[in-house]
Order: sequence, then structure tokens, then C-alpha cells
Amino acid sequence: MQQQPSPLVGRHGEVEDVAEALRTTGGTAGGAAGGAAGRTAGAEARTLLVTGGAGTGKTAVVEQARQMVVQEGGRVLRFGWESGEDPAGGTAALTDAVCGVLAKVHDGRLPARIAAVRRVQARAGGPGGEVALLSTLGEVLADAAREVPFALILDNTERMPARTASALGLLLRTFRPAGVPVVMAGRPMRPGHVTAAQLPAAADRVLELPPLSTAEVGELVVRRLGRSVEPDLVTAVLASLGPLAGSPAAVLSVLASLEERGGLLELDGQVCLIVPEGGLRLRADAAELGRLCWPDVSPDAGTVAAAAVLAGLVERAEVRLEDLHRAKSPAGPLEAVGRTVDRLVADRVVTVGQDGRIAFAVPALAAALRTLPARAEVRSLHATITRLVTDRLGATAAGTRRPRLAGHVAAAGAMLDDGLAVPLLLAAAGSSVRFNQAWAVRSYHSVLRHLPPHDSRTPGVLHESAGLSLGHSDHIGVLALAEPLLACLDVPHGEQREGREERGNPGDRDGLEWVTRACALSALHEHRTPYAEDADPRYRAALERVPAGAVLAAVGGRYGIGPSAPTTSRPGSGGQEPGSGSGSGFGSGSGPVPSVAEVRLVAAAVGSGAEFERARLGMPGDALGEAALDRLRNAAAYGDLAGALEAVLGEQRYVAAGESTAVRYHSMVRDYLTGDWDSALSCARRIETRGRSGGAAGVGQPARALAAEIQLMRGELGRAREWLDLIPDSVCHPLVARARLGVRYWSGQADKALAGRASADEALEAARRDVRRARESGLLAGLDRVLLRMLSITVRGDSPEATRRTLEELEALYEEAASPMTYEAVLVARGMVHGDADSALAAYRLVRRRVDLPLSVDCCQCLTEVGDDPQVWLDEAMRSGHVLGMGRPVRSLLGAAARRRNVSIPRRRAARAGLTDREVRLIGMVSDGSTNRQIAARLACSEKTVEQRLSRLFQRTGCRSRVELAAAWLDGSLARQGLVPGH
Repeated sequence: MQQQPSPLVGRHGEVEDVAEALRTTGGTAGGAAGGAAGRTAGAEARTLLVTGGAGTGKTAVVEQARQMVVQEGGRVLRFGWESGEDPAGGTAALTDAVCGVLAKVHDGRLPARIAAVRRVQARAGGPGGEVALLSTLGEVLADAAREVPFALILDNTERMPARTASALGLLLRTFRPAGVPVVMAGRPMRPGHVTAAQLPAAADRVLELPPLSTAEVGELVVRRLGRSVEPDLVTAVLASLGPLAGSPAAVLSVLASLEERGGLLELDGQVCLIVPEGGLRLRADAAELGRLCWPDVSPDAGTVAAAAVLAGLVERAEVRLEDLHRAKSPAGPLEAVGRTVDRLVADRVVTVGQDGRIAFAVPALAAALRTLPARAEVRSLHATITRLVTDRLGATAAGTRRPRLAGHVAAAGAMLDDGLAVPLLLAAAGSSVRFNQAWAVRSYHSVLRHLPPHDSRTPGVLHESAGLSLGHSDHIGVLALAEPLLACLDVPHGEQREGREERGNPGDRDGLEWVTRACALSALHEHRTPYAEDADPRYRAALERVPAGAVLAAVGGRYGIGPSAPTTSRPGSGGQEPGSGSGSGFGSGSGPVPSVAEVRLVAAAVGSGAEFERARLGMPGDALGEAALDRLRNAAAYGDLAGALEAVLGEQRYVAAGESTAVRYHSMVRDYLTGDWDSALSCARRIETRGRSGGAAGVGQPARALAAEIQLMRGELGRAREWLDLIPDSVCHPLVARARLGVRYWSGQADKALAGRASADEALEAARRDVRRARESGLLAGLDRVLLRMLSITVRGDSPEATRRTLEELEALYEEAASPMTYEAVLVARGMVHGDADSALAAYRLVRRRVDLPLSVDCCQCLTEVGDDPQVWLDEAMRSGHVLGMGRPVRSLLGAAARRRNVSIPRRRAARAGLTDREVRLIGMVSDGSTNRQIAARLACSEKTVEQRLSRLFQRTGCRSRVELAAAWLDGSLARQGLVPGH
């Protein structure tokens, strides 16, 4: 398939249409006007109007077509209407522009033509003089085109003065110069505008440039950055542009802004976004903003400044028209903003909903405007909007009837006194909790900035806010309570009880302790730990006063979130377990916050079987079934805290929604086990970039290690090393040790300068050190996979003593941990070492039931070595390997097993099952002429992965090339073979 010759994305057909119009020069071509221009000599010259919205690429299309025609030998001249001396334009300006064109035609007759034009122009003041002048202009242009054929282009017609546009329209309609094609470019104008009426009527054809599609925007982003991009980046760019999403200029402006701010990061071969969600903006250049975002007219400086004030207003609170039009002073700043809104709505820059809510049509424009210096103090406007309502209704009634005013109170800050802000915010929270819990949470957060820590209402506000946030998995919102919580914990115990009975708020110590545990839980969900070096020491001190919170926070170290920390109660507690007292109750589970017993079970799942059994016995009777316990231990092996909590708390208490780091990693583990490795890598990149975006999220090491493992199995050793380089050497989690061992071993195998045996021994010794460190830290879950990989290396290396030692370690680990996954590893190991086909088959069945596609490939590889029917198991291993996109490490093992058992590696899938949706999408992109690089960008994978998938498609379909594959798709051959689902 040929690539499109035009460098413009999504504009190949339009460029060709404009070039074809420019080629229709009349007369006999000679000299420089030969070549392709001569092929269309004698054809009727065309007048073409290229139109489209702001930034759709009208100028770029015309310029690209001009270059194509010039390279073919044609002559294209610019019609410089902008250079007219008369700012009002008209026939005089049009005459000057025509003379400028004639000056570029070098055939020796320039003086005669100019003299003819000027003679007629001198008499143009009389009756019919203007018509005679236009007729002369058409004649001299046609005469020049007969000698030296040329075409005319003129840009930015929407900025042409009305009189000039009228004269040009009459020239092109009535006195069209024969043999001179004309291409005009400009925005579509509103009805009634002179340019809108004259020039389209003079055109033989109007070519409207449509917005770019989502796929074309993705391709444009890839071309602009020169690298593959994470699909989330394209999605974020589209979301930030609203109706400008298909505008190439707007897309490029957002990308330029991101590069200027350092908002892009290349990770795992993909360019990722590291600015917070909603933080994308256009370049903060007033001229560029006016050109892109004001569809019809360029705004003046005052309009842009007023729009910047409005953008600041709508950022922090919901603003409605009634808020702006309620001002009593006609000369006040708020009323001035109201007048600006009317103009912005007319310019289609701002929208007003049915409820009167004001919003910017293009979010990236609002973000860019907020970076410009605003003439008014935005905070004072928020305070004014609030007072206009409270002066009429009172603070409490205003909060109850207008809960959205809480946003204005928060934005006004200290400009509103506490006596007004506190009752309004509390009333707004109570009113909005029934229909919009997010509003209620924001109101509670705002009131905490006005309430002192010793106020009896403060603990109750903290408790309500934390409960609402946890109810819809807003862990960032819970973490925002840390500072007022710490201040509240510092208040002596008795000071907050005064007035509690009258107010009815939960202002006791147990409520604060529950909020502390909620903060610890949310910190774990965002992969933050109080034991990290950069953590707030006050938070750690607070946990020392709340033992149940300290126990929960310490779990993070066992799941790869920060360093390990002790899980015992604080010193001086007399050895009493947190939550074991009969009166406090703060150690009991409440909603999504686990009890101390549940926390200890989650922590024990990482350790020995005896520890796990003791923790299980500490749970209420029949609290968890065997299936839940197995899910818990499986999650612990991958450092999956969200999966562990889900298994322990159950569906009724655990809220799995939300976008916390732990929830994202839980999805990554699920995608890894089920074989959707592209999605798993995408999750890893999201976790990494979210931790660098300046938010409250951190980065857990298991996500990096699992991403390194995937890239290792795909043969991408360089990318696997990049992921491992992000992990500190001090981390000893089993997932990290497993990935380190694989990368070290296969890197040594790939380096021909090293002795393979020496590199294998070094990798094994380093892995044994990692295993010892993990054991010393109490991290047993997942070590079975490290030992199984070590065993695989020693078996291939023909090292009987090392093999025996490793197998003994694995069996000892099973005796100690007694987990289902360790049992599976032992069965696979016995098949590898002793040739025990029954054990390997039992392991395969267990793994398939648990759904672990990567380990099932290992089982199939083992059964290929020791099973009775090696061809069946080799075929199964190859099918699963194709799904995973496995590379050299796995293919070399399967190839060696096939040679030892004298069976053939299948060249195509054994079953002619239908193509998957992903394969159908890949074939569609090949048929569209997309390159491997473009396909990789859209699928968020490497070009090497695209090549591997195409190779598998060639084997599956019997096609030998991309051309044959595209032809089979387009002519229906694949559908007739039954490979396309639904056809």
C-alpha cells in the first residue's frame, strides 16, 4: 500500500482537489509553464473557495497544493490584496493587487498592460467607470495568462474589506479572466456579511475542510512529537478542545504548550502526559487565542482581558447569568463582566446552559486565559456574588437554597468572614449531600479552612467529609483532610467536648481515630506511605497516637508501597492489641475501612502459612470462605492491595470504583493474568505518570516490576531495563526479584561477549540474595515464581547441584507458606526436574482454573518436554504465546523443547477460529494505508509488536504481504473464509 504523498494529516484528497484546480491554466504552455501544467492546457479555468473553521488548515492545504503544482512546472502567483494603500479597500485596492500580479509576469508587456489599467482607472469616476475598470482588469489578466499561464491564490478572505470583496466577486462572476484559475481560502462567514455573499457566489466550487477525525488527530500528534504516544494523551487533547477537537492548529497549540511546560514524558516507548487531568491549555498568546477561538472576528485586548477574568471565575465555582446580572452598581466590575459575557456568547466562545450556567466552549481556552494577567481581583468578585445573595436571604438560608454558593465562598477565601462563611458552608453541605455528594465534600473541605481545630464542630465535619469521600472512592479528597486532622489531634481531649451535646455532632475521640484510619487507607490506595523519606513527619506522629491507623499504614510495606514498617501497637500501650479494648470500638471495621483483624489478615497473606492461619482465626466465625482466602493470597503474591482488600471486605463494603493508584494496579494485574498485556502496560504508564503529575498519588514498585516482566517476556530487554532502573536497589519485593533475574539472565544470553554460563551464575547468585532479603522482610508470597525461574535456568544450564538446591528451597517454601500458588509452582518444578507429567498436568489444570495465562504457557512448555503428546502441548503453548505477544525468551524455550521431542513448531493457528476484534482493527488500519509506526501509536504498542502481530495475521490468513492482506479484506475473501465475525 502506498503512503499518502501529502505531509498533511487527513487532507490528501483536499490537497489534490486544490492542485487540480491550480493546474487548469488556459492558453499554450511554454517555457517554465510546461510539464504537468501543459497537460491541462485548454481546460476551463476554475474558481475554487477553500473554507473551514478556525485552524482547520486552509492555508496549509493551499500552500501544499501550490508546492505540488510548482514542482510539476506550473506557475502559481499570490494575489496580495492585503498590500492595498486604501484601508477601506474597494476597486482601487483591487486594481493595485492586480497590478502586483502583472508585475510578476515577465513577458515584456508589463508597461503596456499597466498603462491600459491606469488609463481606465483615471476615468473610473464617471458613470460605468467602475464596470469598465473591472472589465479591463479581467482582460489584462487573461492576456498575461495566454503568454505565461499562471494560477492565482488568495488567503484569509474573511479579513478582506467589504468593498474589496464586492469588487473581486463582481470581477470573478462577470469579467472572469480566461485561463486564470483562482483559489481562495477563508473562514465561513455569518449570513449578511458581504464577503460571505460575494465570494462563494463567484466560486465554481466550495471545498469545505471537515474537522479531523479522532484517528487523524492521533496521527497528527504522532507526527508532531515524532514518537509513539499513549492513547490517553490523544484523549486528553481531544477533551480539552471541545468543538476545536478536529482543528489541526488547536491540536498543535496544545502540544506546543505541553512541551513548553515540560508536560510530556517518554516512558516505555510512548509519550505520556504528566500534567493533571484538565490541565491542558492552548499556548498563552493573546493573538493566537483570538485567531483560533473567536470564529468570526478577532477580539480586542479588552475582550481578551475580560474573558480571562471570567475564566478565573468559572474555574473555582459554578457561575450563572443571574449572578452577573444581579449587581446593583452599573459601573462595578461584576456588571462589566456581565456585559462581556453577552459578547462572548455572541462570539460562541462561552456557552450558557438551560439553567443559566456559564462555561467556556473550549476548556483549553479557559485554561490559557487563566495564565494571562487579569485586570480585576477574581477573589473579590466571588465574594461579591456571595454577598449579593446572603444580604437578601441570610447565610444559612443562602447555603440551603443555593448550595452552589459554597464554591464562591471557597474561592473568596479570607475576603469573607467566618461568621458568614461557616453557617453558609455547613448549610450547603447538608443540603447538597442528598443529590450531589461531591458538592457536599467540597463544602466540608471549605468549612474546615474557617473552623479552628478546637471547635466542637470540627471532628464532626472531618468525619462526615471522610465518610462521603470514601463512599465514592475519592481518596484524594480524604488525603486533603490530613492537615486539619493533624491539627485536631493536637487539641487536648476535653476541649472539643464542650457544646457537643447541644450540637449533636460526633465530636469525640473515636471519630477522629476513624478519620485517621480512613486517611491511612486512602494513602495506601494512592501508594503513599507515612514511612517514606519525603512524608510529613506530623502524619507519622499522629499515627503513633492512633495504633489502629499505624497498623493499617504499615501494611503498605508488605505490598511494595514504601519501606517495611512494624505492625505492632505503639510503645507504652501495655502490650494491648489495637482495637482489643471493649469501649473504644475504633479498631472495628466500618464501611470501607477495615478492622484491625482484617488488616492483620491482609498483612499476613504475604507471610507464612502459620502467620496467615493465626490471623484467620482472629476473624469472626465464617467471615471469609475458602475462595475469598485464595483470592487474598493470590493478590498478595502480586502486591495487589486493592485485590486483597476486595477479597477481605467483600462486595458490600469494598468500593471498587474510582481511579486510585491501587485500583489501577488491580486492573493491571487482572490484565496481566488474562493475557491483555497491552492494557496492562498502559495501566503501568498511567500509574507512573499519575505519580509524577504533582497530585497526591505515589508510585508502587510492583507496577514497575510487572511492566518490566511483560517487556522481558516480549523480548524488549531495553524497555524492561528502563522499568527496573526506576526501582531503588533497596526494594526486595518478590516481583522485583523475579523481573531482575529474568533481565539479568537474558541480557547475558544476548551479549555474545560474555560467557553464557558465567552470566547465568551471576544472575542466579543475585537472585538468591534477593530471595534472602525478601525472606528477612517477611515477604514470602510470590517467591515461588522467583525460585521457579531460577529452577528453569539451572535445568537448562545442566547444573544438577544447583537444580537440587533450588528445588529444595521451593519445596521448603511450600511447607512454610502453604499457599495455592506455591503448590502450583512445586508441581511445575517436579515436572521440570523429575519428568513428572502427572504433576505438570495437575499444575496446568489448577493454573487454568485460576486464570493465569503466563504461567499456563510455562506449564505447556513443561508438558511439551515430559508429556505423552508433545505436539498438542506445543500447539497450546504457541497459541497462548501468540495472544501474549511473547518474544525471544519464550520462543527459544519452546523451540528447544520442540527439537528435543522432535515435533514441529506450528506455522499458523491450528484452529481456523474467527479473527478477534483487535485483529480486525489491525487489518482495517493496514487497508487504510497506515504505516507500522502509525499503527503502533494508535494501539499503544511498539513497532516490533505490530510486526509480530502482522506476521501472525499473515500465517493465519495465508497472505504473504500487506497488499495481499488488504486486498483479501476489501474483496471479502476473509469473510468468505469465515474469519470475520458476523459476516
